[in-house]
This record gives sequence, C-alpha cells and structure tokens, in this order.
Amino acid sequence: MKGGCSMAEEMKKVKRKKRRWSKDDTELTLLALPTTIWYFLFCFMPMFGIVIAFKKFKINGGFLKSFLTSEWVGLDNFKFLFSTGDIWLIIKNTLAYNIVFIVLGIIVPVAAAIAIGQLHSKRLAKVYQTAMFMPYFLSWVVVTALVWAFLSFDKGLVNNMLDSLGMERQQWYMKPQMWPPFLVFMNLWKGVGYGMVVYLASITGIDKSYYEAAGIDGATIWQQIRYITLPLMKTVIILMFIMNVGRIFYSDFGLFYQVPRDSNSLYDVVYTLDVYVYKQLKTSTTGMSAAAAFIQSVAGCITILTANAVVRKFDKESAMI
Repeated sequence: MKGGCSMAEEMKKVKRKKRRWSKDDTELTLLALPTTIWYFLFCFMPMFGIVIAFKKFKINGGFLKSFLTSEWVGLDNFKFLFSTGDIWLIIKNTLAYNIVFIVLGIIVPVAAAIAIGQLHSKRLAKVYQTAMFMPYFLSWVVVTALVWAFLSFDKGLVNNMLDSLGMERQQWYMKPQMWPPFLVFMNLWKGVGYGMVVYLASITGIDKSYYEAAGIDGATIWQQIRYITLPLMKTVIILMFIMNVGRIFYSDFGLFYQVPRDSNSLYDVVYTLDVYVYKQLKTSTTGMSAAAAFIQSVAGCITILTANAVVRKFDKESAMI
C-alpha cells in the first residue's frame, strides 16, 4: 500500500511540475506575441466591419461616428444586390474563371515540377526553376504596363508587327472574345512558378530508393511517375486543391481590373466579385460592397469546408481538418 501511495504521490508531483510556467514558455510566448498582435489588428479587428453590410453607411465626420450613426437597414443591401442583373454575370465569371484556374493550376505546375525533377543537370534545373518563379514576384501594375506595350493600338508591338506585314491594326482592348483565354494564360504565367516550387519540394522529399528499385525491376520513367511520384504527391495536391477551392469566390483584382485597363468593351468577360466590390466603393455604395464581400467570405468558408468534408470521406489522411 505504501509503495502504491508513494507512486501516486510521485505522479502528482510530475504533473505539477509539467503545469509550471517555464522559461521556454516565456520565450516562445514573446516570439509569438508580434504575430498574435499583427493578426489581431489586421485580421480580427476588421471583421467588425461586417456590420456595415447591414447598414446604409454614409460618411458623416470620422469613420467611427459614421459607423455608429448610419441607419440600420437589415438585409436591404443583400436584396438590392441580388435584384440587379449584374450579380449573376459576376458570379458566373468568378466561378467559371476559378474552376479553370484550379484545374490548370494543378495540372501545369505538377507537370512542370515532374519535368524539372527529371533533369540530370541540377544547375539547369535551378535555371528553369528561377525563370518560372520570377513572374510570381511581379506586380500586376508592372504586368499591365508590359501587356499595354504589346497590345496598345498606336504603339503596341503586336500592331506594329501587323502593320509591317501589311495587315490592319486591331483594337485588342475592344475584343471580348480574345480576353478569357488571354486572362487564363496570364494567370498561369504568373502563378505556375509558385505551384511548381511547392510540388517540386514534395518530389525532392521522395526516397530515391523507390526509383532505384523500380529501375532495377525494369520500370520506365512514365511508370515511375505514375506509380511512385504521383501517388506520393497526392497529399500535397489535395491540400493545394482544398485551399484553391476555398478561394473560388475570389478573383485577382489586378488580373481582372488592371490588366484589361477597365475597358467598358470587356465588361461581360472581366466583371468579377472583387471588381464589383471596388466599383461599388468608388461610387460610395459602401453597404452594397460590404454585402458582396460578406457573401464572398461566407461562400468561401462553405466551399472549403465542403471540399474538406468530401476529401475526408474518401481519404482522412489527406484532409486538412
């Protein structure tokens, strides 16, 4: 009995020791404090602005005074939003583009990562990797200037080439049929490098002994990719898919507003949710823009949870939560 009592007392002492605040806890807390403050100020505090979606917000003095004195209108902003014919065009454009972006944003970077991973020259692989990753760091403002240099009617490189060949100059910013594939290309050109680096990191983490054993058994390169590389990349691919699906109601403002230079002729093919929110803010209809942003956030949350639930049903290990 005494032995049992002494063991129980020792266990209690150990538990008490574990609950004590240590020096390491203090250091880790101090390290995490700047990030915590940053998230609180820039991620959590702005969430109170959701209330604006339910108000007829008007600037009357300072922001806080305007926020408190604005008339409460309930769901009127949402009703007006869905009563306009533009909302269905906006949702259609946003979803259609993002579905294409998600599919190609997985296939192309995975293919590029596998191709670079097969190169024997590490120096050449680094060159290709750097060249593909560089556009990711370019601002859309810079990209817009580059596109304008190519597509400008008066001084654009493409029209100058057409002129030298005796062909008629084209008003590229007034041709809606050209822009959907062009915007898809620009999105891939700018984003493929980031995805490729993520997938390439996954490939380099695969044990080389798998490929050596497959090579001894006579497996071809294609068979090694199909039965070794892709299955072992599955978790990363699914994770990237879920994260992209969570942003299916978002659009890249720079891509859809700056690159087409807000051309009225391209209205039907570039009008997305983010462009709509910005234009509503410009016309001082803050309540409607807040309502659109609120729907965007809720819809994004629902889609990411739904995608995660579907993945979890078939493969629990690949799910995020």
